[in-house]
Amino acid sequence: MQGPVVHGPAVDSPLFLLGQAPGVHEGPAGKPFAWTAGKTLFGWFRDALGADEATVRERVYFAAVARCFPGKQPRGGGDRKPDDGEVTACRAWLEEEVALLTPKLVLPVGALAISQVLGVGGPLADVVGRLHRARWLGVDVEVLPLPHPSGASTWHRTEPGRTLLAQALARLSRHPVARAAFG
Repeated sequence: MQGPVVHGPAVDSPLFLLGQAPGVHEGPAGKPFAWTAGKTLFGWFRDALGADEATVRERVYFAAVARCFPGKQPRGGGDRKPDDGEVTACRAWLEEEVALLTPKLVLPVGALAISQVLGVGGPLADVVGRLHRARWLGVDVEVLPLPHPSGASTWHRTEPGRTLLAQALARLSRHPVARAAFG
């Protein structure tokens, strides 16, 4: 993996967003979701919560399964998914964050983050758009999975992804934790 370590600011929030890993642009920008995927993600939040990017960053804790850029796919097609060793190497940081914050609502973004929180893999259509309960890293949480907003993924722009994303964002807008954070 390639440094620097990328993380969000220290935000004491019951709302916890978990991404996969920073992209190539996040390191120089010094913040998660700082490039194309971030524009899409913050657009979703603007529509669901009525909040701009700065407000979301002030009220949601941002973390990632892996803390450094894992590099590009050897054959092209986007960023490389962190391997099991890289996930394990970063896990202690995630465990500490969850222990300190004891989040109430977790928003895992993308298949890797979803599998880390829910403990299952499988099709996004089986989990996106639904609210789940889980015990994650010793904390009982509600989980609202989101697809990855990457430009390399078409899942959220085609069916059933488009409909399931809309359902997830509607649930987010009505969720008591989000309503308390965003009014």
